Amino acid sequence: MKFEEAYKRLNEISEEMDDKDLPLEKAVALYSEAAKLVEICRKDIDAAKLEVERIDNGGAV
Repeated sequence: MKFEEAYKRLNEISEEMDDKDLPLEKAVALYSEAAKLVEICRKDIDAAKLEVERIDNGGAV
């Protein structure tokens, strides 16, 4: 899954979690999914950060 897809789904989950009538079981499932998506986003951001640092250092990290 690409960063953009994971980020979009995180936003959707956030909106779903705002529902005060959301059953606990569904909320826990959404939280679990969100945790996995956050990890995907974090890895992609870290990789992008390393690439920017490499570029800034003239190609050497």
